[in-house]
Amino acid sequence: MNIRATALAAVRGLVLALLSMVASLTLFIFTVVTISLSSVLVGVFLLPPLMAGVRSYINLRRRLAHQWFGVRVREPYRPAPEFQGGVIGMLERYRWIMTDRATWRDLLWLICDATAGFTLGIFAFALPLYGPYGWVLALGVWRPIVHSGGSDWYTFVPIRGQGTATLAGLLGFVYAGLGLWLTRKVMAAHTRMTGAQLRPTNERERELEMRVARLTETRSDALDSQAAELRRIERDLHDGAQARLVAMGMSLGAIEHLLERDPQKAKILLSEARESSSKALTELRDLVRGIHPPVLAERGLGDAVRALAMASPLKTEVSAEIPGRIEAPVESAAYFAVSEILTNAAKHSGAQRVWVDLRHEEGMLRIVITDDGRGGADASDGTGISGIERRIGTFDGVLALSSPVGGPTMVTMELPCELSSPQPK
Repeated sequence: MNIRATALAAVRGLVLALLSMVASLTLFIFTVVTISLSSVLVGVFLLPPLMAGVRSYINLRRRLAHQWFGVRVREPYRPAPEFQGGVIGMLERYRWIMTDRATWRDLLWLICDATAGFTLGIFAFALPLYGPYGWVLALGVWRPIVHSGGSDWYTFVPIRGQGTATLAGLLGFVYAGLGLWLTRKVMAAHTRMTGAQLRPTNERERELEMRVARLTETRSDALDSQAAELRRIERDLHDGAQARLVAMGMSLGAIEHLLERDPQKAKILLSEARESSSKALTELRDLVRGIHPPVLAERGLGDAVRALAMASPLKTEVSAEIPGRIEAPVESAAYFAVSEILTNAAKHSGAQRVWVDLRHEEGMLRIVITDDGRGGADASDGTGISGIERRIGTFDGVLALSSPVGGPTMVTMELPCELSSPQPK
């Protein structure tokens, strides 16, 4: 196993050495030349697309450091702002790139990778080969024996002198041992160098910047969703309960005039008015339930989701371990997210059963919804997953979708929150 790991590290060292000499050096030269051309405005237009390519390549090296050597290197790049179009936009992009500290750190890493990185990679690859090379020398060497027409013919002949052959063999064992011991250490040093130069100088600051950018985006989505929800409520009130109440008022006015002249017709209108009032009350209850369900306010998220399960056409099992009440906005967002996912499962998945698991652990509400449908769900195909993601993103929540063709489909949501009071019994 040690030999296999060493061989794998040596091969990876060769791959990284080739990338260092070819890609890193080439991109460094092109970038420096492009920056130098900024004085004649050519570099202003060439630098943004070139740096996009540089960052893609460096992100590839970050992924290789994580996949090959288990070293996670986070991206230090600031979120790109909104740029104008045309020449002004190109100037804004150029200024944004030139004022980003990560740009200059990338350039420094490119030249270090093309020199020190290349040296370490080649050393890690060549060192294990010195052992077999010494053993070959102990057996013999290839020497020319005939020279005819400009071509040399070679044959394998023993080394003259037993001492020389023995020394070559012993050195082969020494180099083989060094290769087994040192190759992976060299590649570890190579990876540490990459991580030290490519990760953010202040990871805490970087995380805060990314979080602020994401919350800014989700806040905009939340405002749009809130405006759309207000419009929906206004429309439902105008077209539903309000219209029925207006019609009921007109019916009551007609009844008032008919009570003495035509009591029978007045009774019919009274019956219609009573039916309209009952429908208006039902619509108002449905509207209130759509805003904030009473069961959610009274019993909490666990019982509210169980009520959704009872109303679902699919056989739904709910497991809830939430030993307290969650903040009302987070609770409402989680409830409607679960409601929409259950609706999607009933409409699109072809499932027969659904499992819902709700847990609160270490300051995090975790919801896992699994169905036994045909799978193939995609967040971009209009099934509402992206809308759910925006909804919980307002509260710094995340959503993960796993839906291979053939099923099962699993939706996992996590929302940071704290419990404020014991769950009602």
